[in-house]
Amino acid sequence: MLKIIIENLYHREIKTLESDRKVIELIHENYIDWMHACGKKGRCTSCKMIVVEGNENLSEPTEREMFYRENGRLAPNERLTCQTQLKSGTLKIRVAEINKFPHVDYGEG
Repeated sequence: MLKIIIENLYHREIKTLESDRKVIELIHENYIDWMHACGKKGRCTSCKMIVVEGNENLSEPTEREMFYRENGRLAPNERLTCQTQLKSGTLKIRVAEINKFPHVDYGEG
């Protein structure tokens, strides 16, 4: 069983049996609003997640993610949910402050 825990959404858990799925697909399939301004094409950083734990369970950074890292738009602990696949295990993430929706209640935690 693979699992995503979104810490600042009241530790919301997403469980799946499917590996190699993009993180944003799993989030949206579980009816969670998550920002994505460019249509999930890796052309912006609006869907970024802060990886708290489980980076080793993710696919390698894509060319687009490396471009944004090199240009200072993604920190080493940040990934694009539209580019990153969950390969195994558990992933703990946070919604970046800049990418929070005003209509969503983000719990601290």
